[in-house]
Amino acid sequence: MTAVVEAKNVVKDYPLGNLVVRALHGIDLAIEVGEFTTIAGPSGSGKTTLLNLIGCVDIPTSGQILIGGKSTSSLSDRALTALRLHKLGFIFQSFNLVAVLSTYQNVEFPLLLMGGLTKGERDRRVREIVEAVGLTAQLTQRPNELSGGQRQRVAIARALVTNPEIVLADEPTANLDSATGQTILELMKRLNQERKTTFIFSTHDPNVMSRATRIIRLADGKLVDDGRAPKAA
Repeated sequence: MTAVVEAKNVVKDYPLGNLVVRALHGIDLAIEVGEFTTIAGPSGSGKTTLLNLIGCVDIPTSGQILIGGKSTSSLSDRALTALRLHKLGFIFQSFNLVAVLSTYQNVEFPLLLMGGLTKGERDRRVREIVEAVGLTAQLTQRPNELSGGQRQRVAIARALVTNPEIVLADEPTANLDSATGQTILELMKRLNQERKTTFIFSTHDPNVMSRATRIIRLADGKLVDDGRAPKAA
């Protein structure tokens, strides 16, 4: 299998006054097409930092992050923006929906940023993915008219509407009750299996980890385990 994401001896430092805090210590890993991977660890372990590096929100202090074989450190700002728009989808624990936009408009937004699609093609994609997440009846509603679980479904639809190769999810169930979180996980697992989209989660939620095909464990910025997870019953 081909690696869609690789980390090669990745180090990330953050200045803190006169000190330098090392968030990641020489991380090496490869994630293959279609994996449903969890980056696990306690708060401060470096999992969100690693997710941000994979998501091209930041670049390593040293070492390399490669997306589709290309080192993110060597890309221009324009190329990084294009990579985020065309290859990556993002799901945040706080949903990050635009309050004044409807479900339809929130999901359509990244397609408008991408450009190059006709109005009819945008409409087809939006309606198809909104139906897949079970929100066709909520197309015209705004975020404040939706439940937490429905807002997370909108966020998932928005992440997937561009047909990204990789979806990054930072604590996607943290603001949901356990039943809703389970439903959302089942939805993402189904989309992963149907579309072969690679999912990478940052979490310490055992329910998320139980669904993963692989668990990458971090502690104090170091990779301490990179094993395959046992299959969920």
